[in-house]
Amino acid sequence: MNNQLIIFAKNPILGQVKTRLAATVGNKKALEVYQQLLAHTNKITASINAKKSVYYSEFIEQEDQWKSSIYDKKLQEGDDLGARMKNAFQQHPKRKVVLIGTDCPGLSATIVDQAFEALRFVDVVIGPAEDGGYYLIGMNQLEESLFQDVTWSSSEVLNETVNKINKKKLSFLLLKTLSDVDTEKDLNQL
Repeated sequence: MNNQLIIFAKNPILGQVKTRLAATVGNKKALEVYQQLLAHTNKITASINAKKSVYYSEFIEQEDQWKSSIYDKKLQEGDDLGARMKNAFQQHPKRKVVLIGTDCPGLSATIVDQAFEALRFVDVVIGPAEDGGYYLIGMNQLEESLFQDVTWSSSEVLNETVNKINKKKLSFLLLKTLSDVDTEKDLNQL
């Protein structure tokens, strides 16, 4: 199997997840929302035809919803989000790699499958988020520059990434734009 799905997940720890959401709804509610998002991501990825790895933010959970028979379990490594994503991609050379997070309730198995299918024809595939970031990025071959000098957690992430793709003259496809849950406004729009 030549497809590799990487799932970036934060450990569900009270006060450490969905902090922008927690600022207005409280830590307990934010944790509940995040646990629902984890369950959703687990459900939609379990049957995807790819080798699957969950990359945890703090420590590897041995007994959780990510069954070891389906998902490899690894730890994110790097000083910022870009370094952590680059390091995860580097661990899977010679594969079509798609990386997703766990905060997009509109993400489906069909969209992830479309990303892998697109990588048959383009170098890079991106799932744009309504807030100017992205919920998915996939590549046939790691292009490290896409993870360097990006203003992470800003509305410029997608634009900066597409500019880098164009500078490298790589082919790319944008998938359907989806909303992720970062704030109370995002939550209310669900």
